[in-house]
Amino acid sequence: MGNRFQVKDRFADGAQYIDGQLRTGTSGQSHTVVDPATGDEVLTYELASTADVDEAVAAARRAFPGWSGATPGERSDALYKLAAVLAEQAADFAYAESLQCGKPIKLSTEFDVPGTIDNTAFFAGAARHLQGQAAAEYSGDHTSYVRREAIGVVGSIAPWNYPLQMAAWKILPAIAAGNTIVLKPAELTPLTSLMFAQAAKDAGLPDGVINIVTGAGREAGEHLVGHPDVVMTSFTGSTAVGKRVAEIATATVKRLHLELGGKAPFLVFDDADLEAAAHGAVAASLINTGQDCTAATRAYVQRPLHDAFVARVAELMETVRLGDPFAPTTDLGPLVSHAQRDRVAGFVERARAYATVVTGGEIPAGDLADGAYYRPTLISGAAQDSEVVQSEIFGPVLVVLPFDTDDEGIALANDTPYGLAASAWSRDLYRANRATREIKAGCVWVNDHIPIISEMPHGGYKASGFGKDMSAYSFEEYTQVKHVMYDNTAVAEKDWHRTIFGDRP
Repeated sequence: MGNRFQVKDRFADGAQYIDGQLRTGTSGQSHTVVDPATGDEVLTYELASTADVDEAVAAARRAFPGWSGATPGERSDALYKLAAVLAEQAADFAYAESLQCGKPIKLSTEFDVPGTIDNTAFFAGAARHLQGQAAAEYSGDHTSYVRREAIGVVGSIAPWNYPLQMAAWKILPAIAAGNTIVLKPAELTPLTSLMFAQAAKDAGLPDGVINIVTGAGREAGEHLVGHPDVVMTSFTGSTAVGKRVAEIATATVKRLHLELGGKAPFLVFDDADLEAAAHGAVAASLINTGQDCTAATRAYVQRPLHDAFVARVAELMETVRLGDPFAPTTDLGPLVSHAQRDRVAGFVERARAYATVVTGGEIPAGDLADGAYYRPTLISGAAQDSEVVQSEIFGPVLVVLPFDTDDEGIALANDTPYGLAASAWSRDLYRANRATREIKAGCVWVNDHIPIISEMPHGGYKASGFGKDMSAYSFEEYTQVKHVMYDNTAVAEKDWHRTIFGDRP
């Protein structure tokens, strides 16, 4: 696939997008976006300073009265236009996403970009349905109703694994509800977040509604979260960093939405379709080179199927094609950076002391040696309390463990600090239904693992955080609920006043 545009030319004015314009950061520090497939420089830019964050927040604050005062229909129309602009620029978005992340172009083209366009169209429709409860006379003497109101300036932080989709997940519900936003993308992968903001301007959204500050977490990120004019923070990332975000946000008593780590169980009962489960496990563990907090990481397989499952998954993993992300036949691209690849390799090397690496566990040589590649890896024989079972690896690694009874399988599935996603594989409706009730996770798939849709919420239990992305449920995070109550009696001296002063006749 040829270049759709020259990145250095596209962002010659800087990698900050404030009040409708690209700007150069003023921190005095630069950062280089690297193509993880080759190690080549893509873009070197100046990071945002705290002053840049202040300017972005001020722009969002200025834009808030006009945007929140627009009718739901006006905001809806603007978002439908944005969906159309994104569709027109789909090839550019796919190219930039694969370039900065190393995603296979077929994943960017068929998953990341169309998913973002669909999410934009969904929130265009949802913008018209910010409703409270129906009016009624709950006290008998008053009419009550509920208003949903925009809350103000939102400060959000998005991760590097799905830069475009995560930017959209943060921006869309916030602005559909009438808020304005300052988003900090990961320094590694800012390109498509900036392009999304530019597309919004092309679609006619007012300047200042969407602002992007690309800076270091400890400087720009912490300043954004703690900013007194930011009324809500939404963060997606690791649980460790999420704890720090929570500390800063709660110190200023602002709303907080956290979508944190995951260690998704893949629970295979002995009546499952083995071929379906094996194919599902390979796809669900290797999506985005395993850099997905909902990816299948722990396969618990009931003992009668365990050995056959391990053998079939290993066989399928060995057919996965690593290569140039822009080649249409490439299945698996590099990890996002060499540092991330080395982190994943470290988990696997340590596991060799207590488990079996069935296949993979290698950094490929030859033409792929310069990239951050790692072969699809299957591990068996690990203990439930081992590092590879309990910790988030965030790479193309699947660990398989056996279980005997259904009780044991469900207990093992719940036995990590995380609770973001899970799946259950069975032909038995009652067995699968029990798993969906008892597995503590924000999403439980049955006989599949990974598909997401704009109409349904995404968010976790336990150390995976709280609050929801996508769906109408996300508006709970981005709106203020106000109770309005009207007196219907026109009586000056009400009976309840006598409980405060005076005597009843």
